[in-house]
Amino acid sequence: MARAGQKMTAPIVIHAGFHKTGTSTVQAFLKANRPHLKPHMAIVLKPRIRDVLHAARGYSTWRDPLTLAKFAHRIETVFAGLPGVRRRGLILSAEELCGHMPGRDGIDDYSAAPVLLTEIAHAAERIWGRPDLHFVLTTRARDAWLESSYWEHVKSSSMTEDFADYAARIGPGADLSEIAARVAQAVAPFPVHDIALDTGPADPILGLFDLPDATWAALTPVPARNARLAPETLKRLLEINRTISDRTARKLAKQALLQQG
Repeated sequence: MARAGQKMTAPIVIHAGFHKTGTSTVQAFLKANRPHLKPHMAIVLKPRIRDVLHAARGYSTWRDPLTLAKFAHRIETVFAGLPGVRRRGLILSAEELCGHMPGRDGIDDYSAAPVLLTEIAHAAERIWGRPDLHFVLTTRARDAWLESSYWEHVKSSSMTEDFADYAARIGPGADLSEIAARVAQAVAPFPVHDIALDTGPADPILGLFDLPDATWAALTPVPARNARLAPETLKRLLEINRTISDRTARKLAKQALLQQG
C-alpha cells in the first residue's frame, strides 16, 4: 500500500473506534483542550464529517460498492481540505468510521471496519503521498463490551431482545482486539494501535505526537462521557421498549425517565 521512503507529513492519527470504549470521552477531551493542541495538530471530530459517517454506516449495512465509493470520495475530500496537515499533523476521531455499532438488525460484527479503514489509508496516500499515518482502535474486554453495547442499544433504540440472546448473536464477533488485528492486516504497513479503555486512551493517542512538556502540563481532564446508567434505569428503559409500541410515545417516555436523573 505505502511506498518506501521518508514520511511526507507530521503524524496523521485516525481514531476510528470502537463504540463504547471511551470514544466520547476522548472526543470531549480533544474539544476541551483544542486551544492547547491546535498549534501542534488539526482536530477533526464528528460534526465536521457527518456525510463521511453517513456513508460509513450505510456501507456497514448494505456492503455495496457505490456506498463504499461515496465513503472513499468523501473522506478524501475532507483530507484535501486540510492543507496544513503536512506540517502540523491531524487527529480525526469518530467511532462510526467503522460503521454502525454491532447489534442492529443485520449487523452482528465489525467486519466492515477493515474495508472502510483501508479506504481511509488509500485516500491519505492519494492526498499526501507517504503519510505518517496511524490508526488507533480503543478496545475493552469482550464481556464488558457486550454488556455496555447491549444497554446502549436498549437506551437509544427500540431493542427488546434479552441480553442472553444478544450475547449469543453478537458474542462471536465481540473480541475487539481480534478485529483490530484484522484491521492491521488490511491497512499494513500503516500501524494500528490497540489501546485498552482502562489505560486512559487520550494520553496514548497524544503520545503519537512530539508534544512539548508545557503543552502536556496545560491539558485538563474531562469527566467521563456517555457512562452507563444505573441498573434500575436500564431495566425501566427495556420495559418501555417492550410495552410501548408507538415510536413517539416510546421516545417521550424514555426522555421523561432520563430527565429524572
